[in-house]
Amino acid sequence: MSHTVEILKRRSEFLRVASAKRSFATPGLVLQVRETPKGAVDAPHATIRVGYTASKKIGNAVTRNRARRRLRSVVADTLPTMAIAGYDYVVIARFASPKRPYTTLLRDMKRALKQLSLLQSSSGKAANKAVKQGEQDKISGDTFLNQGKSSTKTA
Repeated sequence: MSHTVEILKRRSEFLRVASAKRSFATPGLVLQVRETPKGAVDAPHATIRVGYTASKKIGNAVTRNRARRRLRSVVADTLPTMAIAGYDYVVIARFASPKRPYTTLLRDMKRALKQLSLLQSSSGKAANKAVKQGEQDKISGDTFLNQGKSSTKTA
């Protein structure tokens, strides 16, 4: 099933995704994820919202733009068919992003989706696991997945 991809544009949207502290880093990219807020899109079950960022640590403007273009291409090839809809994704370029082989960037994205339990499977197991994870977050307080490790935030 292919999902509609929309672009995150406002800083507040990026900050909201980052505040979830649910992310996974690979050598080529960092993927941050948070559920799409209710009312943000007309059809949340069929929409994926994505934002891209590359800091000055990556290099000059030409290098940052190259990194963002490559990440947009990776997202276009993976998220519409492999990711679970109803989430906002922020893809952050890393130093290796501009020069990393494209197939390796694709593998990095798939690995990040799998680690965050957002890789869509044909049987729907990943979707069920993500729903259970969301329910667990609501029940147990604020449980976060950061860099593949679980930790609990206390108020």
